[in-house]
Amino acid sequence: MADDFTLADVRRAVRGIAKYVLSQKPRGARVIIGRDPRFLGETLVSVAETILCEHDITPLVIAEPAPTPAISYEVLSGKTDGAINFTASHNPPEYNGLKFSTPDGAPALPEVTKKIEAEIAASSPQPLEHSASAKSQPIEVKLRYLKRLAELVDLKTIKSAGLRVVFDPLWGAGRGYSDALLREAGVEVATIHDERDVLFGGHAPEPDDHLLGALRRGMKARAADIGIATDGDADRFGVLDEDGMYIAPNHVIALLFDYLVETRGWKNGVGKSVATTNLVNALAEHHGVELHETPVGFKYIGELIKQDKICIGGEESAGLSIRHHVPEKDGIIAGLLCCEMRARRKQTLKEQLRGLFAKVGSFYPLRENFRLTDEVKAKFTQKLRQEPRDFAGRKVSSVVRTDGLKLILEDGSWVCYRISGTEPVVRIYSEARSQEHLAKLSAAAKEWVLQ
Repeated sequence: MADDFTLADVRRAVRGIAKYVLSQKPRGARVIIGRDPRFLGETLVSVAETILCEHDITPLVIAEPAPTPAISYEVLSGKTDGAINFTASHNPPEYNGLKFSTPDGAPALPEVTKKIEAEIAASSPQPLEHSASAKSQPIEVKLRYLKRLAELVDLKTIKSAGLRVVFDPLWGAGRGYSDALLREAGVEVATIHDERDVLFGGHAPEPDDHLLGALRRGMKARAADIGIATDGDADRFGVLDEDGMYIAPNHVIALLFDYLVETRGWKNGVGKSVATTNLVNALAEHHGVELHETPVGFKYIGELIKQDKICIGGEESAGLSIRHHVPEKDGIIAGLLCCEMRARRKQTLKEQLRGLFAKVGSFYPLRENFRLTDEVKAKFTQKLRQEPRDFAGRKVSSVVRTDGLKLILEDGSWVCYRISGTEPVVRIYSEARSQEHLAKLSAAAKEWVLQ
């Protein structure tokens, strides 16, 4: 903020979005404006509201911070022409961002963002001079979204199991959502970090292992069975088992896939990004379910949900959604489904994961960022065009180029490289069938960058 995210640039971006919306619907367009609890959020909403009115687009303004999935659901249920959401999601408090959702409730696809970029480049920085007739309308998104969650999650099973839950919204937009729904259903739930803090406790509002210490302490103090967390805009999840063990998002996605097939009988397909655990692949084969492997980016998973091709789709970066729900990441439903799964199966999540490993084999994933000099980055970008025959002492059985370079080895382990488009970093994803092999594979993966 105040560097490459300025009010001037926000105005330019919103004008570009307004022009795009009018190109799709010249009259009577309605667009939702929402935000997370970050600094200046109210100001940004007001700026967007003014610009939409100038373009005769009715702004539907959410007064309070709202989760990204709740905004997505309102786009669908309210049949609006999209949504502008001011949030930097799980990023540190000094950042902000703008998400645009299309009328299908999904993140804008590349063909849409390119059109918006073209409108931004062509638009005048000055306000329009004609008198606009559009006036903003306040809307409330919480009740309708929570009602939908209550239809998708078996709250009665959670209550009857006597489950004790601790919820950590990390000061974000998820405050008053997961816990409110559970509490209304009669579930014993405690909430921490349940106040607005634009600095998110002085760190990124990211529900990752190293930032969930307070949730662990809250669980221990209350002898809780499960801890669930959401990030700044509640589109990502974090889950702790009863002993405080962090359940990796890769494993949460696999567990919920197996659970939904078992309890809902959904076998229409499963979606995952190329960088997400192959435990999902093994389960898809075990259940006889079609696997869809996409580039990184939830917009591609969202397309599969819209087409009802998958029962669940997820990314290792803690994003998932399910059939008959929003084509957008939803950290709230992820945590609630984990509570349901824990309650119905009457096993800890760790025990359930051991059961999956016994059924289809063990999978241990890892993601690391490796910083590069500009010179090494340029050299390595060229290297990614190669197709090595062996890697880390094992033969390469197949090469996948869905997104970056993924090398699948003869024993089922794999490594995937993706170059960041915004910083001198290569993201290295690796997965092995044992933790010992994972350590060796990770070392070899980083060494290969510099060879």
